[in-house]
Amino acid sequence: PPGPATPLTATATRASPAASAPAAMAAGALARSAADAAVSATGIAGPGGATANKPVGLVYLGWARRGSPAQAERHVFAGDRGAVRLATVRAALNLLLRVLD
Repeated sequence: PPGPATPLTATATRASPAASAPAAMAAGALARSAADAAVSATGIAGPGGATANKPVGLVYLGWARRGSPAQAERHVFAGDRGAVRLATVRAALNLLLRVLD
């Protein structure tokens, strides 16, 4: 199952480029489309690429909705590359449902 989401504060996103990237990605997608909302994902699915501060399974999801500031949240998913990717897609789709609600 997906891990709990950690909403990112403005301070956290300014302090970590990785944390601010998904919000910027979603805002960019929204600006270049006729959509009402956009979601984005970035992270480390594995098996490589992890560091002490960025473990395998670390994923940032971003979202933007017309008329609102873009935001992001942090997740850490368990499992191998396939499990992390699947959990990321599920979390992104659930996030989109929340954004559109």
